Amino acid sequence: MSLNKVMLIGNVGRDPEIRYLDGNNPNQGATKVAQFTLATTERYRDRNGELRENTEWHNIVAWRNSADVAEKFIRKGTQVYIEGKLRTRSWTDQTGNKRFTTEIAVDNLQLLGKRSDNPGAAGSPAGPAAGYQQSQQPAYQQPRPQQPSYQQPQTTQAQPVDIGIDDNPTDDLPF
Repeated sequence: MSLNKVMLIGNVGRDPEIRYLDGNNPNQGATKVAQFTLATTERYRDRNGELRENTEWHNIVAWRNSADVAEKFIRKGTQVYIEGKLRTRSWTDQTGNKRFTTEIAVDNLQLLGKRSDNPGAAGSPAGPAAGYQQSQQPAYQQPRPQQPSYQQPQTTQAQPVDIGIDDNPTDDLPF
């Protein structure tokens, strides 16, 4: 068994770069891909009690629908949650050297923070993200508590229950 899963919460470092595969015409059903960087910062205190920060930069690659969301709503500074897989790819540069890069291939992308904090929401009065995972009303409203009616618990005698276990040592067990 193996697992390749990455979960990140951070701030976008640059506006997404949008490309189309299978030709450059998005109207002909070309596959859309968005690439951007994401910064995650770890804060801790060193031995002297001073606050330190360590920032890691991650290369993010979003395909198809996730690329659509990135193109419409993500800008530099947007806080996002990314869930995906680590991918390493290689290529040969112009000088003939083999180069490698590690990226996160997006499986799940969610915008975080308030709409007013999202630079991608500055375009229209409601913001372009108005229809995407953000609404004016909370997604869940807690029901009002009802007045409990107290009833005396019923006391019953516990009856033995036969659950069909046979302690026969000659059973053919699958393990």
